[in-house]
Amino acid sequence: MFPPHRYYYLHNFLCALAWVGDRYADLLDADERRFLADFQALPQASQALMARMLMRRGPWFRASRLVYEEIGNAVGAAGPLAALGWLDAAAPMTLDELFDLHTKPELCRLFFGASSGSTSGASSGANSGANPGSNPGSNPESNPGSNSGSNCGPSTGPHHFASLRPTARKADLLIALRAVHDAPRPYAEWNPAAQEPVWRVMVGDLCERLRLMFFGNLHQDWSEFVLADLGVFQYETVAFDASSRAFQTRADVDAYLALHACRTALEEGANMPDLLARVHGCVSQNPWLEKRRAKVLLRIGQACERARDWPTAQAAYEQCAYPGARHRRIRVHERMARYDQALTLALQARDAPESEEESQRVARMLPRLYRAVGQGRPARPPVHAVPRTDLTLQRPATPASVEFITRDHLHQDDAPVHYVENALLNSLFGLLCWPAVFAPLPGAFFHPFQRGPADLDAPDFYQRRQDLFADCLAQLDTPEYRDVILQRYADKAGVQSPFVFWGALSETLLTLALDCLPPAHLKLVFTRLLRDVKTNRSGLPDLIRFWPAQRRYELIEVKGPGDKLQDNQIRWLQYCVSHGMPVRVCHVSWQEGAA
Repeated sequence: MFPPHRYYYLHNFLCALAWVGDRYADLLDADERRFLADFQALPQASQALMARMLMRRGPWFRASRLVYEEIGNAVGAAGPLAALGWLDAAAPMTLDELFDLHTKPELCRLFFGASSGSTSGASSGANSGANPGSNPGSNPESNPGSNSGSNCGPSTGPHHFASLRPTARKADLLIALRAVHDAPRPYAEWNPAAQEPVWRVMVGDLCERLRLMFFGNLHQDWSEFVLADLGVFQYETVAFDASSRAFQTRADVDAYLALHACRTALEEGANMPDLLARVHGCVSQNPWLEKRRAKVLLRIGQACERARDWPTAQAAYEQCAYPGARHRRIRVHERMARYDQALTLALQARDAPESEEESQRVARMLPRLYRAVGQGRPARPPVHAVPRTDLTLQRPATPASVEFITRDHLHQDDAPVHYVENALLNSLFGLLCWPAVFAPLPGAFFHPFQRGPADLDAPDFYQRRQDLFADCLAQLDTPEYRDVILQRYADKAGVQSPFVFWGALSETLLTLALDCLPPAHLKLVFTRLLRDVKTNRSGLPDLIRFWPAQRRYELIEVKGPGDKLQDNQIRWLQYCVSHGMPVRVCHVSWQEGAA
């Protein structure tokens, strides 16, 4: 359609708009449909300018900063956009937005008539205007506020800045000026002498909504197209039809945006009870959105815990079905000295845990809760002893990872040791089970730039694909699994996957692993991984040692001085030991007096 070296971004943007128009026609309102139609009718230069602006940080843009060879005259290209109301040069601009638009020297000239970033020139600049509205100004790039005194603008007398040093930072100037200039005003009033247009993008929210509908999230942006075009990222081709989309109703999109606004408000320190009420109003019939809402509730509860606001934290957790919320409720009951309630809830979790993680945490809490209510301490469940090795090594002359140092110390030609952590076993799983992971199930894939299925962390991820995973794992009962993994490693090289760590793999490592890891052990690992994909993808041991001649292996978790096993590491170690898989913990200390 367009030469890729000039208009690649516009081509990608048009493809995204067409995708949304085709798949979400019934969810678009009149303004959104009109935007799609009007964009198609624009001159190419105007289309390109709009796309460029939407892909950059806005919402305000100076014409002098919109220099693109393929667009040419930005002012001319902006004309049709302004005529549609998509760009506005007269929209009110806040002081913060003005500061975002200009450099510190420009702002000093604009407000004080100073010739540099120093505030020492404020006196002459202010006196020349004779009142707080005086602003000398000329060229906005080289001299947004000269000392001519011929124009009116936001000049501020030096008495407002007596506490500022001449080397005051831009942020300090902004804080000082906020007390004087608290009302938004058009850019022409901020800088009457400006000799270039400045525009505000007025369709940002509308285009943000379209971006959400295309990607199904707001953490991906239009750069995904560019990275794919450049070959930086490659994505699996999934055969999904026009009905495959993230949102089924317009209310779903509204709910997502409302939850996103709540998450932003949380990060900005909003009033927690008010925010909790807002999130309560975002209830949706969409299970995917309800999970997102539950996660926001969990984050609110955690923020309240940090603030020691126990009642609001408890209220958040009581509404929350996100994994981990029940454990936090128990902790808050305990913090509020409600030990009976805490114990009752902990016993419910013990008898019907939502995950191995919760079971582990509750087992650790119960003895303390029994003591708090005056009951005898119950017997702890038995644990399997994990083999341990203690190494005393020479401290490296230059800082280095203790895992790498241990790897190099243990490595032998006939027993090579590799640092793999979570990479190797996850990758073997991902390669073997590729068809199940990328199966085009409803609600899994919405657009061409997905690293994996959207429901990867959902509680029913495995259940929805149980038969598909069973077929993949059944290959471990035959000799063909080895060829399947190696062939898929070749065929899918570099394609994004939530399980495959391409940068950590090599044909040598894969061959060693397939030679030395029994398929029965692989099935054990993969089965546990599928029990809780989100949690069990991490926590695997750091190193793996191979004995190729004997076709055996050992997993090794390395702990340096003062380093303790994490909960998910403990769970993996216990699982391996209980199933007869060779694993050990290697505790490393440094020789005293070593260089």
